[in-house]
Order: sequence, then C-alpha cells, then structure tokens
Amino acid sequence: MKAHLGDRLVIERTTTGASKRDGEIVGLHHEDGTPPYDVRWSDTDEVTLVFPGPDAHIHHLEHGLPATSQAPSRPGTAEAESAPRGTSGPGDIGRRVAVERHRRNLSREETARRARMAPGYLAYLEEQPADPTMATLIRLADVLGTTVTALRGGGVDLPPGRGQALLHPSLRDIGPEECRTLLSTHGIGRIAVSTADGRPAVVPVNYDVIDDTIVFRTAPNTTPAAAVGSEVAFEVDHMDEALSRGWSVLAVGPASVVTEPRAVHRLTELAHSTPWPGTGREMWVSIRPAQLTGRRITPADG
Repeated sequence: MKAHLGDRLVIERTTTGASKRDGEIVGLHHEDGTPPYDVRWSDTDEVTLVFPGPDAHIHHLEHGLPATSQAPSRPGTAEAESAPRGTSGPGDIGRRVAVERHRRNLSREETARRARMAPGYLAYLEEQPADPTMATLIRLADVLGTTVTALRGGGVDLPPGRGQALLHPSLRDIGPEECRTLLSTHGIGRIAVSTADGRPAVVPVNYDVIDDTIVFRTAPNTTPAAAVGSEVAFEVDHMDEALSRGWSVLAVGPASVVTEPRAVHRLTELAHSTPWPGTGREMWVSIRPAQLTGRRITPADG
C-alpha cells in the first residue's frame, strides 16, 4: 500500500452493521508512501496515526506530473488544465504562495524541490494567473507550513487561532532585544487609543520601524490620529495557524505628529509600503517605545 498527501484512506468495516470510514491523508511517515499515515477523518475532523489493516484501501487523487517531466513554464500544462475552477480570483493563490515562501525565508528553488515540482512551474504559479491541481496545493501547503484552505483564500474572513492547542505548550516572555527584532518586521500592527469622546478604540495600521521609532501614515480626524499627544499602546503579532504557535509584542510610548519637511521626506522615502486604505493619508505619526514586552508560544521542546 502506497499513498500521497491528499489521498483518501477508506476503511471498509467487516463488523456487521458498521459503516465504512474515510479520511484525508495529511501526513506521511515514509518517503515511499507506505504506512503509517496521519489521517484527518471526515466524520470527526480529528487527525490520528493509522496503520491500515486488510479492510483498508487508498483512493488516489489525480496527481500532477513527476518533477522530472514537469515543464509548466506556460499555461496549458497538465497542472493547469486539471485544476479546480472558481475557488479564487486569478493569481490569488500564487500571491499567497509567494508571501508564505518569503515569510519562511525559502528560495523558489528550495520550495520547488521540497514540493517535488519544477522551479519553472512555481515561478509561473507565483507570477501569472494559474489554477494548480489539488495535489500541487497539498504539497505546497505541507512545505510552507500552512493549509490548502489558506492558500485558496478560504479563511481570509476568519480570525486566527482556530487551530488545535499544542499538546505541551510553552509560553515564555520575550526580552527587549528580541521584541525590537520582531517589531522591525514591518507590516500590520494595531494601535490602541482614546477617541475624542473618551472611548477606547483599537485599529490596524500599516507601519514601519525607522530609527527605533514606530511610524505610520494616517489622515487628520481619523481614529489613529487620536494617538497624537498621548501615550498609546501598539501591538504586533504573528500566528502560525498550522502549527498553533506564534508571538506578540506590545510597545507603549508617547505618540507625536511628524511635521518637519526633511523628516517627512525621509520617512516617505524609507517606507516599505503605503496605507492599505489608499490616498489622502499623508500625516506621519511616530511612537517612540518607552516599554517593550512580548510573549511567544511554542512546543515545550521547541
């Protein structure tokens, strides 16, 4: 018996009155595809280690071409032709693959090697509209430490943290230096402010860290602009949904508006991104952290 990731294990019950059971193979323990397997059962959604018996058989997915024969540097290959349709917009999957690959500091060549596909096809997938097969998505999700659902955008409207808790979690404090390192990975953070009517509010902003100062752009009379002239809390985090681990950093300090023309010009030149809400947000706000704290959750032996 041999299987690939994404194949279904079907167990035909021989006991009178018992129905058969099936599940998706989500983990292999041998490179040649022989048992045992990690199986996510369709009736419970639980993952268990399975040593198939004589009443079990494998229902194979339609897998792509082997890496040695793949040459999908253009549309019209077997990978593209047999892909599921209508699951997300053109190019969305490729953009998510590229983001996860960069997040894990994997080169395109290394990712393709681990996913058993040609680098040319991965390049095409990331750069052009493409609909890869389910087998390809399963291999990529496994390499990138995520899920097929996440790569296809099925969880974009769901908050993180729905994964199972670790068996032996370890929650530890993060020191100031590590907090600075994690905070310096620019992206999306959340700022907590008191609004004009005295009510608390937490809003996301695109931020950068320049000269050890948190900076972001907004517009006057917006909620983030209420930070100016007061002490605020700024939080950034990262959650690995697939592995149920992550970290968070909290910075507390005074916020001020940047008005000096040369300083504004320098921030604009050094910024890595523009505000997602669009144009009209040219007011720079800076937060100089007076206190940095953080926590990280990992397996106890990690």
